Amino acid sequence: MKFGIVVFPGSNCDRDIALVTEGLLGQPTRYLWHQDRDLQGVDAVVLPGGFSYGDYLRCGAIARFSPIMNAVREHAEQGKYVLGICNGFQILTEVGLLPGALVRNRDLHFICDRATVRVESAGTPWTRQYQDGQVITLPIAHGEGCYYADADTLKNLEDGGQILFRYSAATGEITPEANPNGSLLNIAGIANSQGNVLGMMPHPERASDPALGAADGYGLFAGLLDR
Repeated sequence: MKFGIVVFPGSNCDRDIALVTEGLLGQPTRYLWHQDRDLQGVDAVVLPGGFSYGDYLRCGAIARFSPIMNAVREHAEQGKYVLGICNGFQILTEVGLLPGALVRNRDLHFICDRATVRVESAGTPWTRQYQDGQVITLPIAHGEGCYYADADTLKNLEDGGQILFRYSAATGEITPEANPNGSLLNIAGIANSQGNVLGMMPHPERASDPALGAADGYGLFAGLLDR
C-alpha cells in the first residue's frame, strides 16, 4: 500500500501521519505538494490536519482550489482511498467529496482535548479492525469541528450507514454531554456512499503508537492493509 500525504501551506500533521504509515506500518509514503498535479501512483491519499492557507475565509475554503485537488477528486471517483483528518475533513466537504460542512464549535472556542468516540460500523475498510459499538479515545484539536448538514443529508447518511464515528460517553451512550463541539447527531466522522472516502475530526494518527500510551487510532490505518 503506497500512501501519499498532501502538504498545504499551514499543514502541521503531515509528519505525524508519515510516522504511522511509514514508521509503524512500514509502507511506502511520500509527501505530495499542494501545487502538484500528479498523485505519483499512490493507493491512499491523506489530507492531514493543520491550518491550510492559514484558514483564511473559512477552514478548507482556499485549499479546495489547490491544483492537486483535481487529482484527489479523480482518485476518489475511481473508488480509491482518501482520508481527511480535521482540516482534511473540512477540505473534503469544501471540495464536495463529502456532504455537509464543518462550522464553528458550539461554544465558539478552540478545543484541544481527548474525546471518546464510538465506532458505528466495522464493515468498512477504515473500521474493519474495530468492532461495532467499540469505544475508542482519540485526540481532538479544532475550532471549526461542528458537523452540520440539512435534514435530508443527515437522513441519507444514517440510512446509508455512512456515519462511521460518533462522539460518545465512555460507556458508548450517545449523549449531548459527550458531544464536544455541537456536531449534529454527535457526528465525528463520515464516509461517502462508496465508503472509500472518510472524513473525521478526531486525530487517529496522534493515537497510533503504543510508546505514547495511546494506540486506539492504529487500527484505522492498519485496516487498509487487510485487503
